[in-house]
Amino acid sequence: MKILVTGAAGFIGYHVSEKLLQEGNEVIGVDDLNDYYDIKLKEDRRDLLNNSPGFKFYKSDISDAEQLMDIFSRVKPQRVIHLAAQAGVRYSITNPHAYGTSNLKGFLNILEGCRHNSVEHLVYASSSSVYGANTSKPFKVSDNVDHPVSLYAATKKANELMAHSYSHLYGLPCTGLRFFTVYGPWGRPDMAYFLFTKAILEGLPIKVFNNGQMKRDFTWIGDIVEGVVASMNKIPLPDPEWSGVSPDPGTSYVPWRVYNIGNNKPVKLMDFIHILEKHIGIEAQKEYLPMQPGDVPETFADIDALVREVGYRPDMSLEEGLRQFVAWYRDYYKV
Repeated sequence: MKILVTGAAGFIGYHVSEKLLQEGNEVIGVDDLNDYYDIKLKEDRRDLLNNSPGFKFYKSDISDAEQLMDIFSRVKPQRVIHLAAQAGVRYSITNPHAYGTSNLKGFLNILEGCRHNSVEHLVYASSSSVYGANTSKPFKVSDNVDHPVSLYAATKKANELMAHSYSHLYGLPCTGLRFFTVYGPWGRPDMAYFLFTKAILEGLPIKVFNNGQMKRDFTWIGDIVEGVVASMNKIPLPDPEWSGVSPDPGTSYVPWRVYNIGNNKPVKLMDFIHILEKHIGIEAQKEYLPMQPGDVPETFADIDALVREVGYRPDMSLEEGLRQFVAWYRDYYKV
């Protein structure tokens, strides 16, 4: 198939594009290569993808409607995997306008591109952050998610609603995936596991928020990729059991779905740090700090719907996943 992947030089986008290319698909990658984090890392990911004859890259900002529509009309993708976004809960507190531009305006442009070019299926990145103030665990797609605690989370919830309106108005099949703390090689340098590894190897203290009383549903990038590709191949159908009298937030009367994509095994932050210390071979200096604004104490994904409907099965242990990440980090940064 011909598949458009936005954010192709990003962490998840790179790995998804690589998998699609391995399966013999034609991949059109779009990324603006912005400087939210180290551009060299993004350029190196893109260069690896460029080695494949089935890959074509466009440097473009999704918030530029004219430019994006030109790409859509030129390449006529059958399916779209939309992973480009302004990421980061904490960054959204100090740079809110970046989220309106990329996550709202940019997503609207993606929807319009799909609508006007007969795209068969749009799969897009949502986030576990949409659960916000929810405290019932595990987080279920059938839960109400109307109480976000960061602007980033609010924009991701907005994406789900925008997608639903396009499914209703134009019959566009849309699948939203709520990612839970993705980690692995070629990861994002602003994520905790990356920051911890860098600091420990440089002999600097790591910042442990909420005094270490956090739990996260860490999910291996390889498991995420399998779930994304499987979801792309499972075009949603209207749910015949959906009722407007008692509406299920996770399904619909139109071809629209949202799924959690996580590991279903929350880990205490301090246990996570101990595993990382073991693989690095150095004990971390720890600076204990209170919870940051916009953060939540725990994430825990109920993945039953994705397992049942898509066949998703995460199988990487945190122990082995962190071992592989540390090995990649040492090799890439020549540590």
